Amino acid sequence: MKVTEVLHNLGQSIWLDNITRELLDTGKLKEYIDDLSVTGLSSNPTIFDHAITHSGSYDSEIGRLEGAGRSTEELFFDLAVEDLTRAADLFAPIHERTAGVDGWVSLEVSPLLAYDAKATVEQAKALHRKGSRRNLLIKIPGTREGVPAIEEAIFSGVPVNVTLLFTHDHYLAAADAYMRGLERQVEAGLSPDVRSVASFFISRWDKATMDKVPARDRDKLGIAIGQQAYAAYRGVLHSDRWQRLTNCGARAQRLLFASTGTKDPKASDVLYIGTLAAPNTVNTMPEETLIAFAEHGRVDGVITPDGADSEQVLAEFARVGIDIAELGTRLQAEGAKSFDDSWQDLMKAIEAKSRVLK
Repeated sequence: MKVTEVLHNLGQSIWLDNITRELLDTGKLKEYIDDLSVTGLSSNPTIFDHAITHSGSYDSEIGRLEGAGRSTEELFFDLAVEDLTRAADLFAPIHERTAGVDGWVSLEVSPLLAYDAKATVEQAKALHRKGSRRNLLIKIPGTREGVPAIEEAIFSGVPVNVTLLFTHDHYLAAADAYMRGLERQVEAGLSPDVRSVASFFISRWDKATMDKVPARDRDKLGIAIGQQAYAAYRGVLHSDRWQRLTNCGARAQRLLFASTGTKDPKASDVLYIGTLAAPNTVNTMPEETLIAFAEHGRVDGVITPDGADSEQVLAEFARVGIDIAELGTRLQAEGAKSFDDSWQDLMKAIEAKSRVLK
């Protein structure tokens, strides 16, 4: 049995953290679904920037759409939705077979809206209508301003991938927003069966601290943060509040481990995969990490519901001078800025290609 199948059978979904037209046109994505147990896919501005900048696959479509008088942002979302709806159709049988638990693809709202709740909700609803697929998640950042947007989008019936979560408190705020949206659905006499995942970023913790801690602590913080988040996730699912929503027909907002490509060249290239195995969760992997895990990864067990030894590890980092709360706030702000920068680069790349194609 392949190790990817072992992970899948433990109850963790494997999603690909990549989307390119080549993946679709060459059948490589279908191959990953059939051979490596991939059951979903995520995208972000950085991924699309790389795909469009380093490929000629989008040129003819850019030329056609630009000629139709589309703005640069409209043109991008046309391209992105085309790719993601094709991917969504490949995952549709999985979505159907799992009663909507799995088989999702994700499209992010403009990062420029990260601190504008009202505009985020409007764009989330518009993109969901534009995609017109039951298995399309709209990514909304879990920033302070994003939290009310998450609630409003869920209440509006838009499935949400909450992104840019870094701390225990970030996760709890996202979970609370999700439950408030569902509770409003119940109060309005609607079905609370609106799905969501909460994407918790892992590797950036170790990248930020690898040169600031003793060698014995290197590459341990991301895993501990993930384990702590899993304990919080299990706590939410066992709460009376969530049980009441379940009784009305709600389904869990699954915890998703994101940013699981190893940043430390001295560490294992599958560091965050086997160590963060847990049932009813997702691990979204860069393509190279997925292939590496399939070739030489292993799963040693699952995270215990209490988060294993995460609290002891986090206490050790506090002892060597790492302020977890402060660092988490900074990492979220830096993550939002990096997506904003990638978005600006993406818009410039499309504009440059449009000029050339004219």
